[in-house]
Amino acid sequence: MRPLSTPISRMQQRELTSILIKPAGPDCNMACTYCFYSGKKDLFGDSPKHRMSGEVLTEMIRQFLGQAGSEAIFTWQGGEPTLMGLEFFQHAVDLQQRYGGGLTVGNAFQTNGLLLDKKWAAFLRKYRFLVGLSIDGPAHVHDRYRRDRNGRGTRAGVADRAKLLLDSGVEVNALAVVNDYSVRFAEEIYGSFKDLGLTHMQFTPCVETIGGRGGTPAPFSTGSEDYGRFLCTLFDLWIGDFKNGLSTTSIRLFESLLFSFAGMQPLLCTLARTCGDYVVVEHNGGVYACDFFVTPQWRLGDIMTESLSRMFDSARRREFGECKADLPALCRECVYLACCNGGCPKDRIHTGGRERMNHLCEGTMIFLDHAGEKMEELVRKSLQRRRETAEKGLPGGAARCGTGGGASGTYALRTPLPGMRPEEKPGRNDPCPCGSGLKYKKCCGK
Repeated sequence: MRPLSTPISRMQQRELTSILIKPAGPDCNMACTYCFYSGKKDLFGDSPKHRMSGEVLTEMIRQFLGQAGSEAIFTWQGGEPTLMGLEFFQHAVDLQQRYGGGLTVGNAFQTNGLLLDKKWAAFLRKYRFLVGLSIDGPAHVHDRYRRDRNGRGTRAGVADRAKLLLDSGVEVNALAVVNDYSVRFAEEIYGSFKDLGLTHMQFTPCVETIGGRGGTPAPFSTGSEDYGRFLCTLFDLWIGDFKNGLSTTSIRLFESLLFSFAGMQPLLCTLARTCGDYVVVEHNGGVYACDFFVTPQWRLGDIMTESLSRMFDSARRREFGECKADLPALCRECVYLACCNGGCPKDRIHTGGRERMNHLCEGTMIFLDHAGEKMEELVRKSLQRRRETAEKGLPGGAARCGTGGGASGTYALRTPLPGMRPEEKPGRNDPCPCGSGLKYKKCCGK
């Protein structure tokens, strides 16, 4: 089994359509054991509190929307962004409306949820924020490492906020960290999310190190083989929940891999051949190449004194993007290279004197050995569906989401495979490739 592939080439010019903002820097109202960002306080001097000023917010939005083509995505993250208060985000939306005339502007919001209330929920619903809610699973899993500053578990509070958001009509994704403990409970975690009504899920493996980047894995990091088995179980559960050929839950990693198997640009940056589709803007206006690399080495400049577009187009940012393609020989010769492209550079560690391999390499191969043929089948049937419906003259060249393909047995995914050239994916204003007749941003691109 070999996925479609194209050779690695130098980075081509990209358009900046997404920025990740840390309005409260590394500050948080929780004290998660595995948090990789809490230590960033050292970058910002002795101040115990970090908050983005109105001046930085205004300049960031003005510059970003001023250089945008047709769309602009703001991702608000932390630390914990709700520490900024609701008025800050209302001001942000007002600025987006002032400077974003004619653009499609979207907002995503990652939060632990604890400070959310009905006013927050109404705001998030009104302005169609996509909320990523950090929740690791049932109480014994979530509370293992996700505790408040008094050492108390937080799962009950987060579950209450999930219900509040869903009841208010807010779009919510479950964001789970797979660590040394949770990796044992794939089925229980998946079931707990479904029980809460969280059918869109993202799973991020915890690979933190002792002794700096590339050092020994921290004790709470997931083991590679364990992670591979976790994904195998999760994949079987996901496939098992297909109804009439339609996936009833969304797992972003699997859907992104389907794009890779089709020889197309994956949805996740960790699976792409190069890094650098977005930049990070810290609370003080500092601009960085990636939130996993908010370090002096990869600081691109300051939004208050430099041009955002020039920072994005800079040789420094391009150098960062191309670093990922510097792979060990074992990766370059691997049959699965086109699927993972070496994974996220932050996960590469020194092991037994070998070249810096991705910590998750063995687990990834275990999973792809298990799921590869089924992935190929899903891709074939999705493309077959497009051909058949195009021949019948149906709109969009694909069956409508939810039809399930009927007797033909083809699959309709929560993120359908568009019939496009390699390296392309639909724009937010393009017709959704599922054939629903809606724009991509209003349908499968939510």
